[in-house]
Amino acid sequence: MQKLDREKFEKIVEEGIRAIPEKFLQKLENVVIVVEDEPTLIQKKKLNISSSWTLFGLYEGVPQAKRGANYSAVLPDKITIFQKPIEAQAGNEAEIKEIVKNTVWHEIAHHFGMDEFQVRQAESKRRKNSK
Repeated sequence: MQKLDREKFEKIVEEGIRAIPEKFLQKLENVVIVVEDEPTLIQKKKLNISSSWTLFGLYEGVPQAKRGANYSAVLPDKITIFQKPIEAQAGNEAEIKEIVKNTVWHEIAHHFGMDEFQVRQAESKRRKNSK
């Protein structure tokens, strides 16, 4: 397990965001991406997360696919990347970068309206195409 200072970790998250194709980045609307140490108890409870599960990231908000005509004057959606679980899973900085990149992709897919099953399918396809 490698630990990074917050500034270094945030730069890795920025790299993960820049790895998203521009055509998707241009379509991000009303969303912020932040780094926290780990999920709060409220977040875990809201998701009904088992204590054996590891959560690397979380999307909270109204997916673009579900926004209607009355969607206005709302706080931004929030994507949180959790530093400590990622560091605990990774053996080195290269693995941290890969987990962060995949997590950013995953949570942005939720922002666009994909459910967990759809995100997993897209991730599998993306991994096959990158080989």
